[in-house]
Amino acid sequence: MSGVQLATAHATKPDNTSTAAAGSASGGGMMGSIRLIELQLVAFIMVFSAIGLVPILDLIFPAIITSYLLMLSRLAFPGRAKTKEIVKCTGMLRVYSIMGTVIGLFLPLAYVLGGFARGDNEAVRSATPALFLLSFQILTENVISGLSLFSAPVRALVPMLYTVRRLFAILDWIQDVWYNKSLDADAHIQDIAWYWFGISLAVANLAYFSINIFAFLIPRFLPKAFELYFKERYDETGAKLSDYKHQDKKFD
Repeated sequence: MSGVQLATAHATKPDNTSTAAAGSASGGGMMGSIRLIELQLVAFIMVFSAIGLVPILDLIFPAIITSYLLMLSRLAFPGRAKTKEIVKCTGMLRVYSIMGTVIGLFLPLAYVLGGFARGDNEAVRSATPALFLLSFQILTENVISGLSLFSAPVRALVPMLYTVRRLFAILDWIQDVWYNKSLDADAHIQDIAWYWFGISLAVANLAYFSINIFAFLIPRFLPKAFELYFKERYDETGAKLSDYKHQDKKFD
């Protein structure tokens, strides 16, 4: 949905045989359908939450968003989604999605792990909130995309709401690495490279996800979701009306 989710979904999508085998081995149910990437994201979320690197606002944000989406699915945009894919991931969109996965997920994760290895607690603390929010976003999108309970507009709001909040976390990240962190005069080449890697990565995340929301999610993804939703509702209403007219003719 958001570009990042599309890329991870295509990268980890199992074939029908492996899916059936996994479901049989686990006895069915929710855990039988959870992919490896989702288990890894759950692990990241639990670790980040347990070691106190995520602010309290970011910790409660997923719960607030989930509650809000459930209310929207019942009150504002009810109905079941007949089409799981809102925008087809082909061509340049696939490349764009892979870029989002690398910039938003893999490189920040490498940066956080590198910060642990180097003992750079400031780097870990500054990059973790954005990575935590993205992990929760991908997990939420993957779970929702596997359920027909949520309509297309509700699904489209997931990446939009998370991206808006994550942009503020990225701005704090940039402030930490650019203004609150400095190099010593006798810094080694590794320290200089690490310093500029952190700055470049934070700026790249800000640029990518700003483009993502203002050039893709708002002008293309959200209108497509509403178009799909109202088309499905119109077809459903038309089918019911046609069935009613057919039944009415039988009584004439």
